[in-house]
Amino acid sequence: MNEFYRDYLNEERDEDGNVRRLTFRVPDDFNYAYDVVDRIAREEPDRRALLWVGSDFSERLYTFADVSRESDRAAAALRGAGVGRGDRVLLILKRHPEAWFCILACHKLGAVAIPATNMLGAHDILYRLRAADIRAVVCTPDENVPDRVDEAEREYGRPLIKFCAHRDWPGWRNLNAAMAAAPAFAPLSPRNSVRDPMLIYFSSGTTGMPKMVEHNFAYAVAHIPTALYWQKVVPDGLHMTVAESGWGKFVWGKLYGQWFLGAGVFAYDFDRFHAATMLSLLQKYRITTFCAPPTIYRFFIKEDLSAYDLSSITHATIAGEALNPEVLEQFHAATGLTIHEGFGMTETTCTIMNPWWVTPRPGSMGKPSPAYTVTLLDEAGREVIPGVTGEIAVKLPPEGGFQPGLFNGYCGDPEKTAEACRDGWFHTGDTAWKDEDGFFWFVGRGDDLIKSSGYRIGPFEVESVLIEHPAVLECAVTPYPDPTRGLAVKATILLAPGYTPGDELKKEIQVYVKTHTAPYKYPRVVEFVDALPKTISGKVSHAAIRDADFKRYYAEHPEEK
Repeated sequence: MNEFYRDYLNEERDEDGNVRRLTFRVPDDFNYAYDVVDRIAREEPDRRALLWVGSDFSERLYTFADVSRESDRAAAALRGAGVGRGDRVLLILKRHPEAWFCILACHKLGAVAIPATNMLGAHDILYRLRAADIRAVVCTPDENVPDRVDEAEREYGRPLIKFCAHRDWPGWRNLNAAMAAAPAFAPLSPRNSVRDPMLIYFSSGTTGMPKMVEHNFAYAVAHIPTALYWQKVVPDGLHMTVAESGWGKFVWGKLYGQWFLGAGVFAYDFDRFHAATMLSLLQKYRITTFCAPPTIYRFFIKEDLSAYDLSSITHATIAGEALNPEVLEQFHAATGLTIHEGFGMTETTCTIMNPWWVTPRPGSMGKPSPAYTVTLLDEAGREVIPGVTGEIAVKLPPEGGFQPGLFNGYCGDPEKTAEACRDGWFHTGDTAWKDEDGFFWFVGRGDDLIKSSGYRIGPFEVESVLIEHPAVLECAVTPYPDPTRGLAVKATILLAPGYTPGDELKKEIQVYVKTHTAPYKYPRVVEFVDALPKTISGKVSHAAIRDADFKRYYAEHPEEK
């Protein structure tokens, strides 16, 4: 494999040969679809690009020549229907192969791809149509997504260009038929500017409606270190990141960096997650590098991992939420693999990481990526000393400057952009502390900190202890109203199979926390549940638990409100 991706990097190395500083070289007209995918298709047409497995376990193998051809056909079909440069295209395609073809097609057209999950309701889709001024929609027929789009379109009041994958649907163009009948595709001319918008993600916060996070064409280049330094992807290997195409993690782990390196991407287009099934696929297809959110690893360690041959996996990573040290240690004990944690946001690439050459400290996010300057700031915007909690902040380029990987801003919302990007820093809203050696340790969202009897308690540090208890499968720590302390620590717990909720188990868990961390952090309130509420991106929704508890408590105690 020709390592042409190194043409885009300026690496400064330390005395051990490890990268300590990185800057990017990005041509003014860079376009990932033409300059990476089509280039590999010309130079190594038979190189494996995508191995796709359906929910029925059917298989399809796509080479780079296949992906180049199919993305050309998708671009020609979209162009023939009226989609052009700058148009915004909503893509709801799960893990179908068409997700790769259509996002690349948008790049080739100079259109703006807006990936979204198939879990969106009609109301959610309508909000996105209006907020982004969407011109076209390409979607899966699964779960009747076209019907939800049609319902939203009626209120939108503007006709959409609509393509449905895999089948005919009343009022929709058949994407696959249109691709098959499309004329030869003429590349975009003139080419796009690297600063033009390429992607928009709708990113939900703890309050308000989702924000539109806009990325330019340089964003793809900034994911080279994601794959090269953090995921340790190998060109002739097969990388699997567990992510659906509606989320930013899809391009982190299933597209940009991996194909820059010429690696094969493995995709399992499942509808419902089963740990045993995924472990079987890791074994069967000899996956070489693996990345997943913490929930996946939590379920893995509840399985008998000795029953699976995972020896093909040479490197494992995790991002999306902080991972409890107990899970890291159990997974390592069972597999010999040390999970390398990373941190980033929809607005960035991987800004803090444990690169492959670093020995991770269990529970630590790692150190700043060589591509970014990252620090911790107090409420006055001053850098904090080691051991003190502060807000994670990423250095912005000088006025008028350009930093590949950092977002352009929140579309249509200059106030929120200015609030997040001020005084030379992008303020993430997440808090952490760092040790004397520069390793960062996640504390929580700034608005999730629990202030109880004068103590500041990060939910994650309590959750990390709770998850060590064998009865705890998943948990969430949130504040709970307390007339004496102001707020108390509450643990909402999903029990592991074989455990029965009760006062005795509750007390056992409380004592366990008291004896394994500072006693003031133990949960005075414990609730056992059948399921934890999740956000649309699959993360545990602390806000939903907190809001429901506060509402119920003050309804019962109106005098304390």
